[in-house]
Amino acid sequence: MGYSANDARYNTMQYVRCGQSGLKLPLLSLGFWHNFGANADYDNARALCFTAFDSGITHFDLANNYGPPYGAAETTLGRVLKEDLHAYRDELLLSTKAGYDMWPGPYGDHGSRKYLMASLDQSLRRLGVDYVDIFYHHRPDPETPLEETMLALSDIVRQGKALYIGISNYDGQTMQRASALLHELRCPFVINQCRYSIFDRTIEQNGLKDAAKAAGKGIIAFSPLAQGLLTNRYLDGVPKDSRIGRDGRYLTEKNLTPETLRRIRLLNDVASARGESLAQMALRWVLRDGAVTSVLIGASHPSQIKENLGILAPMPFAPSELAAIERCVGE
Repeated sequence: MGYSANDARYNTMQYVRCGQSGLKLPLLSLGFWHNFGANADYDNARALCFTAFDSGITHFDLANNYGPPYGAAETTLGRVLKEDLHAYRDELLLSTKAGYDMWPGPYGDHGSRKYLMASLDQSLRRLGVDYVDIFYHHRPDPETPLEETMLALSDIVRQGKALYIGISNYDGQTMQRASALLHELRCPFVINQCRYSIFDRTIEQNGLKDAAKAAGKGIIAFSPLAQGLLTNRYLDGVPKDSRIGRDGRYLTEKNLTPETLRRIRLLNDVASARGESLAQMALRWVLRDGAVTSVLIGASHPSQIKENLGILAPMPFAPSELAAIERCVGE
């Protein structure tokens, strides 16, 4: 028997309008940054997709260089789509990106028209689809005129290869310039993807959070759990199957300093007093004021997705709890 989606998949998930657009995102989206490369167990990757979609997580987020090796995450999802999820393509929101190193030579990186268009064509082939729902420029490129990058994104929509445009890792001022250019081109720019967590407040400091709200654009937060630090995974050492234990490309034991561990334990105490896990509290904190449309969760096991779904139950923060979180981070 092939895969058949849960009939109750839309009963509990919350869907949030992305800025002032007509597009809605699930409160939780599944990120493919880790655990979908060629070195990952395919059956587990498949189970992650099924668990997410069966729970109403309709948005799968990728990039051209997610792996390892580069392109492997798109290839993995392409296989799942072909073998199991093809009947549900119109229920899925697929996004991918280009902007970081992808292939050798001068045309495999940054923000030129040549790179963006070639990269998306490759992504579509790996995914086995005719279009993606959102295509992002993954990072600003100071050496390419912003006008060139934005025109390429607009033309990609006009060619029918993407429905909406997003940008990632931009600051507030550059986002405003990009938004103005895309508005002139009548291109549906709807979303910003940025790192944001209790431990990383960059978008509050560089103006992006306020600028996106003022412009009526959505925000989707990646690394809301600070690469797993804002969970209970490291309270008693480094498990062998943790991200630090099995990978170490982006998070190493050097990140787990005694001071960081002390703060994690303090935050865990706040979460426990609220009656939820640290991961649930950290996700809820990112979404606390309505400025963020969706949070991207990564998972190595289906059980982690199920735990994160706990934030769908309303549990607003008391002012005293928000103050306690700030003390934990600032002490």
